[in-house]
Amino acid sequence: LHHMYNVIEAGMLAETGLNTWMPIASAANFAQFGACLAVGLKVKNQKTKSVAIPSSMSAALGITEPAIFGVNMRFFKPFICGMIGGAVGALLAAFMGFGATAYGVTGIPGYLTVSNPVMYTIVLAIAGGIAFAGTWMFWKEEEKKKAPAAPAEQIKVPEQTVISCSAGVVKAPSNGEVIARDDIEDETFASGVLGDGVGIRPSAGYVVAPFDGEITSVADSKHAIGLSTPSGMELLIHVGVDTVAMNGDGFDPQVAEGDQVKAGQLILNFDIDKIKAAGHPDTVVVLLTNADDYDDVKCGVQ
Repeated sequence: LHHMYNVIEAGMLAETGLNTWMPIASAANFAQFGACLAVGLKVKNQKTKSVAIPSSMSAALGITEPAIFGVNMRFFKPFICGMIGGAVGALLAAFMGFGATAYGVTGIPGYLTVSNPVMYTIVLAIAGGIAFAGTWMFWKEEEKKKAPAAPAEQIKVPEQTVISCSAGVVKAPSNGEVIARDDIEDETFASGVLGDGVGIRPSAGYVVAPFDGEITSVADSKHAIGLSTPSGMELLIHVGVDTVAMNGDGFDPQVAEGDQVKAGQLILNFDIDKIKAAGHPDTVVVLLTNADDYDDVKCGVQ
């Protein structure tokens, strides 16, 4: 849409030799830079920071889409502060009456064509400064409020170690018959390409945390959960074979990514009958995915 201004700017250059629209547009762009930069410097969320800082640099060079759509409009107040700063800067640029000798560049690259670099600097500083200050004062990062967690349900599972190495031990996460990795009904798991471990033919439809640690992933299809220990062990618990095709039907995770869990805490309920009715083996696959990091991995009931 903004390319239509090229026609207006070309007319200005043809008639007066000066493109007075360019500093007005630059004020708007630089204000969005200031607002986005304030978000990037103030925000604590590292993911947001990693988007906001580069996006602000892009806006300073005249490409504002990442800053506007990726950051400022998302949080709203920075976008409004950017609009206010841009309006003040644009008004100042219009009163000053200077312009550029070409079109197509704004922001910092605009210095290549601007007729009065000093006035241009003042306009950018005011537009960007107002937007930055407004965002810094009036925008606050919203903290996600978590509902008070209910007491973690503990399930009684036989205290048997199924995987061990120098970094720790993995208790059986489910009741049932423990089988060798080679006997798992899937070549990918049985081959060990995803890690070393065991299978469990479950006698009940639940999975508990096999150690104290952190939930690192929960599959969108709810049938697999990743965990890790402070010592560095990385575990995958995969319920059933090819159960990703069930799209979560019959699976009910009790945890989310980032949760801290205790050994024996319930982390997943699953419906054995639904898995079998769908034609899939119900084997609970337990794999130490970073087994290659250790020389003393032992798998099986110990």
